[in-house]
Amino acid sequence: MPVFRGLYRRALQPVLWVFIAVFVGAAPALAERYAVASAHPLATKAGERILASGGSAFDAAVTVAATLAVVEPFASGLGGGGFFLLHRGSDGFEVVVDVRETAPLAASRDMYLNDRGEPDARASLDGGKAAGIPGTPAGLAHIAQRYGRLPLARLLAPAIELAEQGFVVDGRYIAAASWRASVLKADPAAAAVFLDQGVAPSPGYVVKQPGLAQTLRAIAGQGADGFYRGPVAEEMVRAVRAAGGIWSLEDLARYRLMERDPLKFRYRDATVTTIPLPSSGGLVLAQALQILERFELADLPAAERDHLIVESLRRGFHDRARYMGDADFVTVPEARLRSREYAMERAASIDPARATPSSELGAQSAAAGGTNTTHFSVVDADGNRVAATLSVNGPFGAATVAGASGVLLNNTMNDFALSPESSNLYGLSGSQANLIAPGKRPLSSMSPAFVEDKRGVLVLGTPGGSRIISMVLLGILTHLNGGPADPERVVGIPRFHHQYLPDRIEIEPMQFGPEWRQALEGKGHVVQEGKRRWGNMQAVFVDGATREATAASDPRGKSGVLF
Repeated sequence: MPVFRGLYRRALQPVLWVFIAVFVGAAPALAERYAVASAHPLATKAGERILASGGSAFDAAVTVAATLAVVEPFASGLGGGGFFLLHRGSDGFEVVVDVRETAPLAASRDMYLNDRGEPDARASLDGGKAAGIPGTPAGLAHIAQRYGRLPLARLLAPAIELAEQGFVVDGRYIAAASWRASVLKADPAAAAVFLDQGVAPSPGYVVKQPGLAQTLRAIAGQGADGFYRGPVAEEMVRAVRAAGGIWSLEDLARYRLMERDPLKFRYRDATVTTIPLPSSGGLVLAQALQILERFELADLPAAERDHLIVESLRRGFHDRARYMGDADFVTVPEARLRSREYAMERAASIDPARATPSSELGAQSAAAGGTNTTHFSVVDADGNRVAATLSVNGPFGAATVAGASGVLLNNTMNDFALSPESSNLYGLSGSQANLIAPGKRPLSSMSPAFVEDKRGVLVLGTPGGSRIISMVLLGILTHLNGGPADPERVVGIPRFHHQYLPDRIEIEPMQFGPEWRQALEGKGHVVQEGKRRWGNMQAVFVDGATREATAASDPRGKSGVLF
């Protein structure tokens, strides 16, 4: 089964695209082309080497994901999860490998409520109780063994080497470690690895992770069993329970990844392929784009067009809050939510001259939705492609290392609705559908995607918590605006966001002029300018005629600022 994952973060110069020419007689023929776009240059380089040595995009995806788990611990890791979107070039087969974390078997819907019945958000963010059962190791082994060409041990070798010998921290690492230093310091194992004598490290500091290297070796030798059973599992359970968590050996032994059919829909002349539940990204994108199909966006001034985009997002996030959760546990009206008939109904409720107050869409309780996520995109010369988005949720996850295993725990339990009346780390609203239950996967916003039209295929995705959906939506609309394909423009455009609640448009600083803002405020929108830009989109475009592959990484990733 092919694996694709949409988004990985980027630092320094992580984009690399490669052309290999083969000469037949006197005439050169460009026989192979491949590309990797990831959030870190060491991960990109490792993936490119796998491709150059005969590995497929699926092999490279395993290597890139494992390497990012080492060099981007604030964004992803063996202790996290996510989604891989795969396309196999030989027969067009497509699949989603869902490695989203699951709630422990001892979890309950009220586990984060205090004596007054109020949510204790810190308990779902820091320490052992915040961690769901990880899925990433299962995904690495599964993709390598079922879809890859090369041995798993070879694919994990770059990550093992970097964990043992260390890597030099960059600006994004330092920013994340500064943000979470006090919580990392509270866990001796985390402080010993990720801090320098109790404080965020300075430029030039080398992070070494010998315990993680040994865990990677166990996976390389035994596959998923090296993580989910035996000494590594025993050590993780011991450490998690010592840190206040509720993991058991049965939790790890029973973890199963899910292979799911991708969510596929048409927008005008393009086909969009993305992620189904338990990610809300696919359904919200399908609804928003099919609403927008009712309007001639190309003919509108920027503020008029963006008003319609905001209104489509408002309605998509409203339905996310009302209906969406893990469809293996709750009934979600998926067919209706993704139907063109329903999109037409929703489009008819939009007033081009006036913002619809979110309160007019119907009362809704608040609930859950991590900015600290990574995405990477990979294509190979055989037409295989992967878009992968992986996460530990918040920066450095739960800021707790599972003992000698070296595994940094996620805090993905915060992605559940802690109660029907509460909101999560990202201010997302939800409902009963996303309440905690044993073995359940929390709702996600991850949206790795393929966008295919007559020009070729764009492979894209991004980190960014609830803003992932709006970023991918804006990227798709930019790509399909009728001009030449330009992945650099797709990853670099100014961004705005609306998620139903809170009822406001968030915009990146210094990216939108006063006329634009006045026009939207004149329609009744509240516009709030942020303090920093957001997202770290990674994209690869494959030209349908020439098969030339071009990678582009978000310019925001060069800044050293955490998004």
